[in-house]
Amino acid sequence: MPNITVELLRGRTVDQRRAFAEAVTAHAVDILGARPQDVRIVYQEISADVVANGGVLASEDASRADVVAKHGV
Repeated sequence: MPNITVELLRGRTVDQRRAFAEAVTAHAVDILGARPQDVRIVYQEISADVVANGGVLASEDASRADVVAKHGV
């Protein structure tokens, strides 16, 4: 039974999370031989001010400004 935890910046839509879950589940079935109903995916939404990449908060990273703005983070 694969248990998969996904951390995402806040703001992804239900449709995006659904599509991601469907794709990841399909790959877990193909690669791991899991039954679809046994693949568990948990989303943990985080805000852009609690994660840093390369020492820069996502909320202050100019290269991520469009992502942060697009998702209302």
